[in-house]
Amino acid sequence: MTTKKVITKKAKRRFLLLGTLSIFITIFIIFTISSYWIQIYRKTIEHKFLKVQMQTLLEEELRLKTEIQKLQDPEYVARYAREKYLFSKDGEILIRIP
Repeated sequence: MTTKKVITKKAKRRFLLLGTLSIFITIFIIFTISSYWIQIYRKTIEHKFLKVQMQTLLEEELRLKTEIQKLQDPEYVARYAREKYLFSKDGEILIRIP
């Protein structure tokens, strides 16, 4: 003798409802996890970019501090003014060669 299980309409409806609900929950979870992953990936790229930018700014800061120290020296300031702005000493004639 074989016993045959009979699935009622109520059980079919419950199975269909739970199956559909579980599919939607699974899709929602996958979507949420993937959006978080994308955010983490973007933040990682931004972090790398900002590290490079920070290093560049630290180098620029060091260069500017060195320049400030040099500008404290009057001889350096005089030479800088002569080179950049074509200032001359008294009695000196400047000729600029391109």
